[in-house]
Amino acid sequence: MLGAVTAGAVVSIRPALAQSAASVMTCEIPVPDLGRAGQYIDQYGNVVPAGTKGAFAPPGRPFKGDEVKRALAGGQLPGTTYDSSRAYMAYIRRLQRGQGGFTCFASLQMPR
Repeated sequence: MLGAVTAGAVVSIRPALAQSAASVMTCEIPVPDLGRAGQYIDQYGNVVPAGTKGAFAPPGRPFKGDEVKRALAGGQLPGTTYDSSRAYMAYIRRLQRGQGGFTCFASLQMPR
């Protein structure tokens, strides 16, 4: 009897894990977060005033979780140059609790 209950639990958990893995890949990370929209990102990942020399304008859209995951593995964020991708990734790596995109980034760090 216990075996039947356990098997049912496994069947119901697996779809939930698959769904959560899919949502991690489609979650979004805005650069910078909405509270600082329009500001630029310097080479170190700091948010600086718009037009700061050597800093990068924000990308035209938030990055998806799967895009950031590929960049974490050594790839480049889509629609960016090598230098802007490095700056945006420095910003993303520095996200803290309460900032837009933090939960998405933290979920990318979780082992599967």
